[in-house]
Formats: sequence, structure tokens, C-alpha cells
Amino acid sequence: MKPISLSTHVLDTARGRPVERVPVTVDMRDGDGWTRIGEGRTDEDGRVAELVPPGAGLAAGTYRLTFDLRATPSIADGWYPEVSIVVDLDDAGGHSHVPLLLAPYGYSTYRGS
Repeated sequence: MKPISLSTHVLDTARGRPVERVPVTVDMRDGDGWTRIGEGRTDEDGRVAELVPPGAGLAAGTYRLTFDLRATPSIADGWYPEVSIVVDLDDAGGHSHVPLLLAPYGYSTYRGS
């Protein structure tokens, strides 16, 4: 079984640009609760290349990425103060990429590569 790595990318679709400096946290489902396992902040290209410590690798399970949009100057006055995306990562391993596409009154995500 290959270890699982996790990255993200945040794009502002209204402006057609990546969103810089978005704080992103990653939590793993732990029974009925969540345990924080990583965090980062998007770079000038709107990306966090690795959301868990390098070499740590994730096990199969349920993970939550939370994007703190209120803490981001360029989108702080938007309608969504934060967005959480919950994903199930399977034991096939490899890299998982979770993009977030923002609009003034909506957002979407997909399984990236």
C-alpha cells in the first residue's frame, strides 16, 4: 500500500485568479470527533502542495479540509466565512488533490490530480 499525500488549490472564479494566503487545516475523523493532523496557507499560486508533514503519509480514512476565508484579505468580505470539504481517501494510496473554486455566492470542488 502506497502512502497517501494531500494537496489543495484555491481559485477565485469571479476574478479568474488564485487566492493567496488562505489558511487551510486538515483533520482526520477520530471516532465521533476530529483530530488535527496538518495545516498550511495557500501560496501566490493559490496552492498548498503538501497539507501533512513531508514523509508522514496518510492512512485510508475520512478527512476534512477547512478553508478560513474570513482570514483572507482578498475575499474576507465574502458570503462564506469558511468552507469545509470532507473526503474519503481509500487505501489505494497515491496523491489526492482537493481544489476549491470560489464565486461570490457559491463554491465547488472536485477530485483533482
